[in-house]
Amino acid sequence: MPGNSQRKGAVRKKGKTTPAGSGGRVRRGLEGKGPTPKAEDRPYHKAYRKRRPDEPGRTTGGKPKGSRSGGSSSRSRTATAGSDWVIGRNPVLEALQAGLPVRRAYVADGVERDDRLRDILTFAAEHGIPLLQATRPELDRLTGGGVHQGVALQLPPFEYADADDVLADALDSDTPGLVVACDSITDPRNLGAIIRSAAAFGAHGVVIPERRSAQMTAAAWKTSAGAAARVPVAQVTNLNRALRAYADAGFTVVGLAGGSETDVAGFPGIDGPVLLVVGSEGEGLARLVRENCDVLVNIPITSAVESLNASVAAAIALYEISRSRA
Repeated sequence: MPGNSQRKGAVRKKGKTTPAGSGGRVRRGLEGKGPTPKAEDRPYHKAYRKRRPDEPGRTTGGKPKGSRSGGSSSRSRTATAGSDWVIGRNPVLEALQAGLPVRRAYVADGVERDDRLRDILTFAAEHGIPLLQATRPELDRLTGGGVHQGVALQLPPFEYADADDVLADALDSDTPGLVVACDSITDPRNLGAIIRSAAAFGAHGVVIPERRSAQMTAAAWKTSAGAAARVPVAQVTNLNRALRAYADAGFTVVGLAGGSETDVAGFPGIDGPVLLVVGSEGEGLARLVRENCDVLVNIPITSAVESLNASVAAAIALYEISRSRA
């Protein structure tokens, strides 16, 4: 009968109520998100996990780099962004102007525009670089929680040259062969600066070891000012074996060492094929590397300074070799 609260279903139980409308929450939640990024650009999508193993952010095990079996926060997955990312408005603009190769370029939805961002958008439009739109949370995940300021670039994997090809090209050149080898140069900016100097003084290539060495990251690319696209950079598993191979081919293996007595401006063999070996920033040349050098040379400096930066020393040595040959 009417009003009988004992009748089954007459009174709804607490917690079972459903509001008649969302009050606009659903509509507001959908506003301002912009176009959805491609499936293969979203790390949490199955299409991203199906990309080729040789693509950036991937390992041969089938999972994105930095992923963990138990799930993790965006800040704990810094390997997802990795060293092939350039983030921030000034770095992105400088990377574009330096001619760095771009695999993907991202801009966050609703990002505040300033002169730097307008310059980025203008440069991208003039050079045919597509900008992918992403939400801020997605861009945070892609860049490992870095301060991206709404823009980020992903570089393609660097294609290392073959050390034997660099050797052959140097021997076949019309000018005396000149190659630079780096022994444990761990700062990518130093590596980039050495590559830039190698290009400036006509070197035929740069050789770096796979281990205990800086690699061709975004920082090295940027510091090289585009020279890495013109000078072959070879990666070897054993630097000492590579030094012996160059020596057997007729190169004079010259190591930069502060304690040596021979001046870099006049070492024996400077007019022929030369492999210049530059040591690490702090320790200099390793013992075995020193033993595999035909001659150790120094750059005379005052006693007020203990040593020179590795990239600066390489630039001076390359200049002296170039000047002597001229």
